[in-house]
Amino acid sequence: MASTRQEMINELKQLLEAEDVMAIKEDVDRLKTRFYSESEPADEEAEPDVAALEAEEAEFKELLAQYKAKRAEITAAQTQEQLANLARKQAILEEMRQMVEGANADGVMANLQRMRELQAEWKTIGAVPAPNTQEIRKAYQQCQEQFYDLVKINIELRDLDFKKNLELKTLLCEAAERLQNNDNIVEASRALQQLHDEWAEIGPVARELREALWERFKAASSVINKKHQAYFDELHAKEQENLERKQAIIERLKALNEPIVNGEPITSKMWEKMTQQVQEMQAEWRSIGFAPKKFNQSIYDEYRAECDRFFHAKAEYFREIRDTFAANLKRKRAILEQVVAVNAEWANAEWGKAEWDEATKRVMDLQAEWKTIGSVTRKYSEDLWKQFSVACDAFFAAKREAAAKARGERREAKAQRAVQAAANQGVEALRRMRDRLQQEIKTAENNILFFTSKSKSSNKLVEDMQRKIEALKAKLEEIKAQIEEAEEE
Repeated sequence: MASTRQEMINELKQLLEAEDVMAIKEDVDRLKTRFYSESEPADEEAEPDVAALEAEEAEFKELLAQYKAKRAEITAAQTQEQLANLARKQAILEEMRQMVEGANADGVMANLQRMRELQAEWKTIGAVPAPNTQEIRKAYQQCQEQFYDLVKINIELRDLDFKKNLELKTLLCEAAERLQNNDNIVEASRALQQLHDEWAEIGPVARELREALWERFKAASSVINKKHQAYFDELHAKEQENLERKQAIIERLKALNEPIVNGEPITSKMWEKMTQQVQEMQAEWRSIGFAPKKFNQSIYDEYRAECDRFFHAKAEYFREIRDTFAANLKRKRAILEQVVAVNAEWANAEWGKAEWDEATKRVMDLQAEWKTIGSVTRKYSEDLWKQFSVACDAFFAAKREAAAKARGERREAKAQRAVQAAANQGVEALRRMRDRLQQEIKTAENNILFFTSKSKSSNKLVEDMQRKIEALKAKLEEIKAQIEEAEEE
């Protein structure tokens, strides 16, 4: 028997976890009755464990006290609101009484609009404390009836109101009967409650019609109420099924998160596949209805924790990738700036072979370092590579142009030396010098065509070559003149 009492204590604990404490009263009363009615041990000859029984009873009483405290707190808030509503309705009643007590025939007509305003205000006020409900409603009805009964004209007005009230209450009966065809039973039940509220606020009808009209309204209400009860019985079964389906999703999420918990390596493709699986489970979760109310929050918290675990780990993984991309981008931009700086140096100075060789080593070292750096985001990779390639190409093009210029200067010096030698060696040496100059001019002109088609940055070198050609042509004319003079002699 002790175990049975303990089971009832545990059941009471579970009931106290319900969100709506006011809804568990019948279950608590049932447990209370069973607990105190099953106090005797099953074996009448066995010696009862008094200490254990007292401990169980003390624990049970403590739980009952917690239950009562929760109900008291809710009831107190409701009571305060209901008392405020009661005060408002009492004020309306007081004004109505004053209108009834001080009215004459003319006063009734004068106060008719105010009476209707008070009636409209009365309808907007919520419930009052239960002990006052019938009394206040009765007083309200009496005030209305007294007001309309004051004078002869009131009889006519009352008949009109009876007729109007009959029309309104008949419409409410018809509306209640139509609700039987509403497949949404929750919506129908709420609508029925609204109809009952409206019924209570409508004034009386003729005495001979009151009972039949009420029976019609009550019969239509009974149909909706029975459907409402059946609906919630089915809903509770569905909620239990939803709970089991949601628990299964949580288990699948835990299995998917195992590599994360265990610190196993996960690639980007694996993250993409896992993300799709999680999104599918989330879509499935959203398609499932509510679980039982006492489990809804806890089951959602567990589900949310597993989803958060996955997406936080994924975000951390891709944050590290973004950080790596950013570091790579910073390094590559720094290398690009160094190549650009080298280009600025040769553009603003006349370099010799030693300077070009030293700069070439620097650029080639920078190219080698570039290759060791990992990827950057697509947003920057192509444009950054183009800038780097253009900068490197510009350097090596300038180097080739400088080398070609140096070779041209060396050839020009050689040609000048040859002219001088020819002058010293006679009539035949001048002809050889002429032929050599013609060949150099042809070669130089070919080089100009090459540099013009291959590089847009070789204008300075082309100009230097052009000057060289003009000098060679001038020298060639001198040699030709010398040859003519020698031949004439």
